[in-house]
Amino acid sequence: MTVCIAGFAAGCTANKSPQATLPVQEVFFESQVPEDAEELEPEIIATPEGVEDHLSQTEQAVLNQRFGLLFDLEQHESKDVELFFTFYTHKARKTMVRWLKRSQPYLPYVRRVFTQYGLPQDLVLLPFVESGYNVSAYSWAGAGGMWQFMRGTGRIYGLQSDWWIDERRDPYKATDAAARHLKHLYEKFGDWYLVLAAYNAGEGKISRALKQAKCDTFFELTERNRKLSRRTRLKKETKQYVPKFIAISKIFQNLDSLGFEPVSWEMEEEVVPVKIPGGTDLLALAREGGMSWKEFHAHNPAFRRQVSPPHIKATAYLPMKKADTMMAYLADPGSRPYAGYSRYRVRSGDSWWRISRRYGVPIAVLKNVNNTRSNRLKPGQYVMVPAKGSKKSVTASSSKTRAIAVKRGNYVVRSGDTLWSISQVFGTTVNTLKRSNGLRSSRLKIGQKLYIPNSSNAATKQAVKNAGKVKTQLVKYKVRRGDNLTSISQKFGVKVSDLRRWNSLNSRGTIYAGQRLKVYVQ
Repeated sequence: MTVCIAGFAAGCTANKSPQATLPVQEVFFESQVPEDAEELEPEIIATPEGVEDHLSQTEQAVLNQRFGLLFDLEQHESKDVELFFTFYTHKARKTMVRWLKRSQPYLPYVRRVFTQYGLPQDLVLLPFVESGYNVSAYSWAGAGGMWQFMRGTGRIYGLQSDWWIDERRDPYKATDAAARHLKHLYEKFGDWYLVLAAYNAGEGKISRALKQAKCDTFFELTERNRKLSRRTRLKKETKQYVPKFIAISKIFQNLDSLGFEPVSWEMEEEVVPVKIPGGTDLLALAREGGMSWKEFHAHNPAFRRQVSPPHIKATAYLPMKKADTMMAYLADPGSRPYAGYSRYRVRSGDSWWRISRRYGVPIAVLKNVNNTRSNRLKPGQYVMVPAKGSKKSVTASSSKTRAIAVKRGNYVVRSGDTLWSISQVFGTTVNTLKRSNGLRSSRLKIGQKLYIPNSSNAATKQAVKNAGKVKTQLVKYKVRRGDNLTSISQKFGVKVSDLRRWNSLNSRGTIYAGQRLKVYVQ
């Protein structure tokens, strides 16, 4: 997965096809975000003692290799290295295959960041040891993400972690934080094996152990571990941490020889990091890009709710091909109806319905941001209540969007144009055009400049040339809840009187959800 980082490590749309029938867009919330606490797999913390599998000649040759890795670390042969090597090539082989597949979207990016920080390339394998490259993993001690940062350490390196978001699960921000942390540890210890041990146990723990053992290498430290005081002594996990890393390094360097599928260092789908306003409706943002919540959350595992943190501008990663459409949605103030929030203490007799009516927030939204499906509330319980933005801020934001659109304008409205006809010519949607240009209605003026997302100059010229060829076509529009003739006429840029005439509606004629209306558009 490629990340074009504009403000992070280094600098680096799909159009909806026209449809004859416009779909009804229901408003609902999908199932909750997957459980935050995804436990580490047993193979991460396993101690493979008494492994009886015998190594083949090829496996033994790989195990005996002392050099040939991507960075110069001496390979200390030990029984623990052989145990872990045998474990991951035999008993836990399927687990290793799963880890390799899981790491594929991130390995190229991690290697690029570590190169920028001047770190040894084999350190990209550290997340295998920590989490099996699982961005959603949590340990029993509370470490999180594929780099397994503790909350306090993550905070030191700028990783936000609260009820709304956990940036330890952001593979891009956490990778940058891990690189800085590893660099700091090397500046302190000057030995990569000690760096690995300190990453696991903490730099204070390793510093105290080295001082008491009067040595300066990891393997000397493990040999003298029993002589250390009980409080200073290294745990078994830390003693086995470096041998496990060496074993996985040997396997990774020889995947083909050992019968594993080699990994690709080619970047996968490109994503663009975008700062999004507080209180953004993430589910609606995902749908705007034609993505399910599951797909969106796979790109953005740091979000713990389907609404972004109301109090900060968070980072979302948008697929490159869909970024323009999704960014146009973000420019619409309607994308962040829940900016700001308050904590409400439930009183006796309260219900979700009463709180919903009191604050003007849908019950589905209240349940979503409180991560619950239960209809029950207990007196004294606290409920997070999102707040809606003011009309003043909406108007100001729309005006700002219109001003930007005029400067970027690449299409001039001609006689007979409607947003619908323009959307058909350029292969986009009416909503995308409105959001990209800060339009609150569908009315256009001849000579007005519009910004068409994802349209090159050549494409614009060709579209203008073809615009005159667009013939009147019949669209059968399915009425949705809340529609009226005025809103439908504005959507298609036609007159209410024409809608009545085309559908044989008198002045008192009413419409209902699910009804099909004829609309003739250019």
